[in-house]
Amino acid sequence: MSGRSQRATSRVLLIGPAFVVIVVLMVVPLALMAWISIQERDYAGGVVWGSLTPDAYVRFLFERNLDDTVSLSFDYLRIIARSFWLSAMTTAISLAIGFPTAFFMATRPRRWRGVLVFMVTLPFWTNLLVRNYSWILILRDHGTINGLLEWLGVISQPLPLLNNQFAVAVGLTYSFLPFMVLPIYTSLEKLDLSLVEAAFDLYAGRWRALRHVVLPLSLPGIVAGSALVFMPCLGSYVTPELLGGGKTLMIGNLIGMQFGSARNWPFGAALGMLLLAILLIGLAIYALRKPSGEEASA
Repeated sequence: MSGRSQRATSRVLLIGPAFVVIVVLMVVPLALMAWISIQERDYAGGVVWGSLTPDAYVRFLFERNLDDTVSLSFDYLRIIARSFWLSAMTTAISLAIGFPTAFFMATRPRRWRGVLVFMVTLPFWTNLLVRNYSWILILRDHGTINGLLEWLGVISQPLPLLNNQFAVAVGLTYSFLPFMVLPIYTSLEKLDLSLVEAAFDLYAGRWRALRHVVLPLSLPGIVAGSALVFMPCLGSYVTPELLGGGKTLMIGNLIGMQFGSARNWPFGAALGMLLLAILLIGLAIYALRKPSGEEASA
């Protein structure tokens, strides 16, 4: 066997296992989901195989009445818009909290940075379900916050902090905040502080130095952190289910409902394909944006 053949065989053996895993665990399930989304619904659960129909995708904007007429409906678009709004709000809040936190961590002595990173990642050691239940205890009518405010005499009746969009936003921010802090910290850790000192020498104030030196150099981390927060938030299921009390549906909850109580697998699969398309568009935008961010940081 020639050297070229040996190298080709080695490449196949090295790439083959990963290729098989990707095909079996990603391509095949996605293809099956796409195929289910164009099948007819079986009202007992599942699908009627072989009966191709676009009804699942038509249902995004139209609903069929009892007299078999079709009318325009924006119910599902409202849920999608709510998902985008909560995800964007969570990303903005995480950025507002995460950037100062990451900057503080990056400017500490090196011996303390590992401890601070450990403290940021510490919530990941606890199950997400347990963390959301802890927020129920904090936000409920007789929970920690309302109990403290009543004890201080600030309020006479409990504030409605649970089972609404506020509670969902709090839970999502708490759950995904480390995904914002860590990428920004990675960018700021490489920051040459002499550049900031040079800005001060050129009579730049703190805000001007932050805007013209620190922020541009940390932009790759900000973009990566925003993507890592926004995209998982968009498909979040546990937090809206528990903290929203079933009143604040997001795309993930709607998909779970279609495969569960509604028994509409094609529509659930179509929602999954829509969510996947949105995430792929976001990843494509990030991939196109990343080179320019790297050039800016260079």
